[in-house]
Amino acid sequence: MGADSGLESARFITSVMHQFAESLGNAIDAKDPHTSRHSDEVAEISRVLALALGLGHHKADLIHVAGHLHDIGKIGVPDVVLGKQGPLTTREWATIRKHPEDGAAILRPVAALSTLGVVDMVLHHHERHDGLGYPHGLSGGAIPMGARIIALADSLSAMLQDRPYRRAGSFDSARREILHCSGSQFDPRVVDAFARSEAEIRAIMERAQHRPAAA
Repeated sequence: MGADSGLESARFITSVMHQFAESLGNAIDAKDPHTSRHSDEVAEISRVLALALGLGHHKADLIHVAGHLHDIGKIGVPDVVLGKQGPLTTREWATIRKHPEDGAAILRPVAALSTLGVVDMVLHHHERHDGLGYPHGLSGGAIPMGARIIALADSLSAMLQDRPYRRAGSFDSARREILHCSGSQFDPRVVDAFARSEAEIRAIMERAQHRPAAA
C-alpha cells in the first residue's frame, strides 16, 4: 500500500469513527432531556482547546471523538437517576460516578479506540488536576491530556445547560468559575487555552443554543 493510499485509509477510518461516535453521543444525550446536545458541545469545545494547545489536527480529531463518547457509560445509569429532581442518594451518586469506568469498558473492545488513546480519555475525564477527582485520583501530568481537555469542556457545557437541580448559568459566570478553578480542578495550561480561545468557544455555545436538539 502506498503512502497516499495509507493516508486516505486513515482519513476514512477517522471519518467513520467520528460519525459513529457522534451517533452514540446523541443516543446518550437523548436519555436525558436536560443534556441535549451536550456531547456535541463537549466534542466541539475539546477540538478548539486541543488546537489552541498546539496538539495538531490528528490529535484534535481523536479528542473530538472522545468528547462525543465521554458519557457513553451513562447508558447503564437508570433514567430515574439521571433525571432526578432532588439530591442524589449515596448509592445513586456511586452509580453516576461509575460512568467513566463503564464507558471505558464499553469502548475497550474496539482496538482502534484503545490504541489511539480514546478509551483512556473517556476513563479519566472526571479526574482533577489536584488529584481529587475520580475514578483513580490521578493528578497533573498523570492524567491524559485529552481527558484534561474534555474535563474543562464537559464542565463548561454542563454549566450552560439546565439541570434538574439548577438553572443554566451564563457564559460569563462559567468563565469566572473555570478561571477560579485553574490549578485545582483544571490544568492551568488548558485554562490558558480556554482564555485564548474564548471568542471561538463563546460562538460555539451561542450556535448550540439555537440548534434543534437531536431527535
